[in-house]
Amino acid sequence: LPINQPPTMKLSLPPALLSILLRGSATTYASAFTLSKAYSSSTFHPSSTVATRAPLSAFSSSHNAINNLQRLRGGDSTLNMAAERPFNTWTFDKHCESMDWTPAPEASLTAVSTADGEAVDDADLVIVGVVAPAKDDTDEEEDGDEEKELDPIVLTGKAKELDEALGGALTELAAENSKAFQNGASAGSMTPAMRIVGYNNDKAQRYILLGLGAKDKNKEAGSVNVMKVGSAVASACHDQKKVGSCNVLLPSKKMDGDSSAMKDFSTAFHSSLYADNRYRTGKKVEFKAEDVKTVQLFLEDSGVSNEDANSAIATGAQLAKGVSLTKDIVNAPHNVLNSESLADTAKRIAAESGGSITCEILGKEECEERGMGAYLGVARGSETQPQFIHLTYKPKDGDIKKKVGIVGKGLLFDTGGYNVKTSMMELMKFDCGGAAAVLGAARAIGDIQPPGVEAHFCVAACENMINAKAMVPSDILTASNGKTIEVLNTDAEGRL
Repeated sequence: LPINQPPTMKLSLPPALLSILLRGSATTYASAFTLSKAYSSSTFHPSSTVATRAPLSAFSSSHNAINNLQRLRGGDSTLNMAAERPFNTWTFDKHCESMDWTPAPEASLTAVSTADGEAVDDADLVIVGVVAPAKDDTDEEEDGDEEKELDPIVLTGKAKELDEALGGALTELAAENSKAFQNGASAGSMTPAMRIVGYNNDKAQRYILLGLGAKDKNKEAGSVNVMKVGSAVASACHDQKKVGSCNVLLPSKKMDGDSSAMKDFSTAFHSSLYADNRYRTGKKVEFKAEDVKTVQLFLEDSGVSNEDANSAIATGAQLAKGVSLTKDIVNAPHNVLNSESLADTAKRIAAESGGSITCEILGKEECEERGMGAYLGVARGSETQPQFIHLTYKPKDGDIKKKVGIVGKGLLFDTGGYNVKTSMMELMKFDCGGAAAVLGAARAIGDIQPPGVEAHFCVAACENMINAKAMVPSDILTASNGKTIEVLNTDAEGRL
């Protein structure tokens, strides 16, 4: 251990153990010890006491201590503790000050029109969207029948051309899975993959039919169905291993001929590829669709330009980044995410917004000046100080037509306080779900930068913990508006 830092720690070591510690390094370290020749059996004379000085924090000194021990044993002194620690967390004496973010998926999603002449079938994985016939009232009455024979699937347009080029393989695929697939009547349903070798330059390809729902059915749920389709495509890209490229053929009329459908598809696609590996190690680390580099959406007879479609896809990806941050915050354990590391997350959102978002954070002193007794009463038992977060988005052109505000509960962990929770406390890191949604929205807004609106994002971040300073039942708090509040149950902290 280092010998130049207080306080002094005295160790009495048997000669055999001391010999092992000094093996191979006696010339280097013998001067740090006073060894007495006057001993009997295995007992040291008082003058042979080993004196050294050790730092107070076991966590902060662990790297040096282990390296020094390695040197004493004659081993390699280049042990890298950081490489073995999968994520940043607290030390014994200091809380964690930041939280890592999950990176965005690497797969590139773009839209092209079939009129551009690009080959739909030139990919490792080809997904063909199909629309089931509309159900009439008679069909709905017969839904309870155990078995109802389905009419053969009817493919049109590019899907029909592709089926004919494959010798009817797509029609046969639908027929073989008719009971489960139902000709695509359920949005997001898929057939198993069919492998074909020799059709396209002797390259092995996989084909999947993707259900887009019944024709002209549930128009009001169009956005939900589109998001189911986007999630299904992401799942297929992940499940089909060793796939580098994927083409998806979609009849644009079913996609409502609107760029908003592309935005919903993109949001669902990118969100479904989310995988939180920040705290995993070894075989538990899993990346979704890690082999897929490109995914192209082929829109047939589209009324939307490629430029508008790809702009909507980019917006969807930006929304998905906000969703990803929301999941990151809720997933993070309390030894990583506290009020101060959440405040650091808010600062990072502002820093990455290109100047469109400003961040103001009120600490303990500012909250005391404003008389926030209810909020401070909850935060008083925590290791970290309260952080009242206020993010403000303003369009860069300064043209503001309306203002909106979003507020979310930011309790990073809820023990219940002295009215301690008796079950499911391990789930109480989820008590910051409101704040997670607020900050996820702020990240998305900072990326999208919508015109004409000023947006405010507010989170009162703290923890409901237990210590000698924490509030107890019967305490009376004074809120910032002068209202007095008697605490009857410390686990009712949300209203405070």
